[in-house]
Amino acid sequence: MTTTEHFIPAEKPWSGLVRKGQTITIIDVEGQQAVDTLFYRADDFSERYSSQDTLRTQGSAYVGIGTRLVSNEGRVMLTVTADSCGRHDTSAGACSCESNTVRFGPETRYLHACRDNFLLEVSKHGMGKRDIVPNINFFMNVPIAPSGQMTIVDGLSAPGDHVSMVAEMDVLCVISNCPQINNPCNGFNPTPIKVVISGDAA
Repeated sequence: MTTTEHFIPAEKPWSGLVRKGQTITIIDVEGQQAVDTLFYRADDFSERYSSQDTLRTQGSAYVGIGTRLVSNEGRVMLTVTADSCGRHDTSAGACSCESNTVRFGPETRYLHACRDNFLLEVSKHGMGKRDIVPNINFFMNVPIAPSGQMTIVDGLSAPGDHVSMVAEMDVLCVISNCPQINNPCNGFNPTPIKVVISGDAA
């Protein structure tokens, strides 16, 4: 069995290929770190993760053990097989310079954001702004009130918490290790994460 480990510094992007049958594990090294994540079909990037189809298929507002991550073509891309945290959001989206400005004031406009990270990383694979779709926020705690209101609050993940997914097709994983410092999704202190890809391709 092959295993590769990738250390992603605080605030930085990363991307990597996960073959069908392999498992990708995302580890929150120090705790309370949101990990914004996108998936694309490796041989056709027009097929990509769909938060809407995933939520509709599961009938659940959150991602957890057993969740099938579904593409915009209705196919299962990955299945969550392990989760030591228990709270992963796929509704609140990625922070951007524009949303930071609206939410936190004009002085935050030029702070680094996940959308910038995504754009930097997908450009390495020939994609652009139009290819950045609503993402999963692993380890991000976004309670949904009965009224439907969402609020980003302190993360629940402890140091070493992890989530694992087995790939049901060859996928490109794109990560922004969230640089947000204006809300508590990172405990106001972005920290490193680790990604482990293990197993042999099917």
